[in-house]
Amino acid sequence: MARHSWLLASAITMALGISAVTAAPASAPVGVDQTGIDRSIQPGDDFNGYANGNWEKTAVIPSYRSSTGIFLQLYERAEKRTADLVKAAGDSHPAKGSQERLIADYYAAFMNVDGIEKAGLKPLDGELSAVDAIKTRTDLSRVLGSQLRADVDPINATNLHTEHLFGLFVAQGLEDPSHNMPYLLQGGLGMPNRDYYLGTDKNMVEARQKYQAYIADVLKQSGTADADAKARDILALEMKIASAQQSIVDSEDIHKANNPWPTSAFASKAPGIDWNAYFKAAGLDTQKTFIVWQPATVTKLSALVASEPVETWKTYLRFHVINENAWLLPKAYVDMAFEFFGHTLQGTPKQSDRWKRGLARTNIDLGDAVGQIYVKKYFSASSRAQVQTMVENILKAFDERVDKIDWMTAATKKKASEKIGTVKVGVGYPDTWRDYSSLDIRPDDAVGNHLRAQALEYRHQVAKLSQPVDRNEWWMTPQTVNAVNLPLQNALNFPAAILEAPFFDPKADAASNYGSIGAVIGHEISHSFDNTGAEFDAQGRLANWWTDADQQHFKAAGQRLVEQYNQYEALPGLHVNGQQTLGENIADVSGLAIAYAAYRKSLNGKEAPVIDGLTGDQRFFLAFAQSWRTKSRDAALRAQIIGDGHAPGQFRAQTVRNIDAWYDAFSPKPGQKLYLDPSQRVKIW
Repeated sequence: MARHSWLLASAITMALGISAVTAAPASAPVGVDQTGIDRSIQPGDDFNGYANGNWEKTAVIPSYRSSTGIFLQLYERAEKRTADLVKAAGDSHPAKGSQERLIADYYAAFMNVDGIEKAGLKPLDGELSAVDAIKTRTDLSRVLGSQLRADVDPINATNLHTEHLFGLFVAQGLEDPSHNMPYLLQGGLGMPNRDYYLGTDKNMVEARQKYQAYIADVLKQSGTADADAKARDILALEMKIASAQQSIVDSEDIHKANNPWPTSAFASKAPGIDWNAYFKAAGLDTQKTFIVWQPATVTKLSALVASEPVETWKTYLRFHVINENAWLLPKAYVDMAFEFFGHTLQGTPKQSDRWKRGLARTNIDLGDAVGQIYVKKYFSASSRAQVQTMVENILKAFDERVDKIDWMTAATKKKASEKIGTVKVGVGYPDTWRDYSSLDIRPDDAVGNHLRAQALEYRHQVAKLSQPVDRNEWWMTPQTVNAVNLPLQNALNFPAAILEAPFFDPKADAASNYGSIGAVIGHEISHSFDNTGAEFDAQGRLANWWTDADQQHFKAAGQRLVEQYNQYEALPGLHVNGQQTLGENIADVSGLAIAYAAYRKSLNGKEAPVIDGLTGDQRFFLAFAQSWRTKSRDAALRAQIIGDGHAPGQFRAQTVRNIDAWYDAFSPKPGQKLYLDPSQRVKIW
């Protein structure tokens, strides 16, 4: 995956769909930003505008970012801490092979601009020579196999963006949770997803034109002859790859993904690739079975390997070797790539400072090494214990809520309760850290450091195929400002960096803590019961544990939520895709409902005091809405609508319209824009 560091710095979008954004002004202990509220807006017309309107009027998106909002306070705090840790590691002259030495040397290599300029493309000689040596389809298959990477985002694997033709994901089997399996997923595109290739509106047409120009510029800079013609060939090939791919919505259907293929069957099911050569080069030739997530796509992509000229594939591969590593190459490549990926696709006017990009890359390739040092210094045992207690309270609230659902049969309730009881919750950091002792990091080899770190990660993932399933495995680093639900593991990760004010403050009012971090916890718990999570049982096995009537009711409620979100218009003529965002919207609605239930339970039957003119319930819902305050550049907003499973924050703040208690707290009236008749409010869990 071309995880360009400028995009990491300007639009970090993961499990919660959050961006690295600007924080609110310092708030009172109640945890609500009073100055950000626009009281000229009626809560019943636009709760996001009411909660965040004054903030939106003055919020300025930094020139090196594509969006701004509440998460920047946490992101920049984690970034500053990480910068201090990296500096301390360099200043302390740590022992060779230590975590601190790896971190210091990796960062030093990235910051060695003169050395990078002098090296040019030489650090990529091995990869480029392998491409140049391709003469036959078997050679091509071998190189494609050697490029297979474990670069699938496990948090959003169905929306994979990898420049490699396929991506590898290793996790427990869909139907056999006792063994890890290799999953093969579609890839092969340089732009974020297939809609950039297939879309017919002027923005998508312009993106393709600029992408072709960018390809040509990269080829010219690298000394490739006939660059303009070859750029046209590469785009034409990627157009065919995009046409072969499944949509995000289809890829999210887990039942369409459950396709076990014996290794021996690939030759007949997907002719065109020499699969023996491919799997041998990928180090997977001993595997007996793969789960093929998008089988029709794999068949079509394999056919393209046979039908398209070998020379076109070679040029395509040459471009992507360079493009994938552009952020580590001389300034000319960095600037060209930023201009397209950062400026054109995200609307970001300026690159972030190099030190920020260096930190982002260090966090990716040595994430656990940095994280181990991070939590020792910045995450207390008491905070971990407090959040664990909140998680337990919200899980109990979910269980009690399930027990009271009037439409659900006892059999389905029992299965849901079993699943809640077996959730694995990780708070702050993993109990087992990634081992980097075999990783060779050099202070003068930025490209090589990344390639070796990437290879180590691939070996780690492949090694899991011969190891017991680890349901405690983490997929985020502690210094990540986010959280995640892992359906196959029936597990949750809440990294240390998000467990701080304004999301979580041990001194703050319970209403704001439950409205902010409580809703995040509820959101991730609810993912175990969204339109995808609900397909998995307590062991993470793909299994139908619903009665037919219960499942029909669940799907009907989901469809009402689809229709509700389809109405939201992000840009003129561009609406939220309710089906594409359904899982996240279910988690928002259900998570907010159970966080509210847990909050009320924490009051032990008493009413919360009125503080600064706000009742406890008002503070709860305002804290939730202010957690989603967002301001994005049009290009970034368009990219999110097209390719993300999360609705933009301004619409997520309107989730309150489905919660009965919000109506009691803010008294919206029939006829106002957000008002829903009680029969229209979506209640799923």
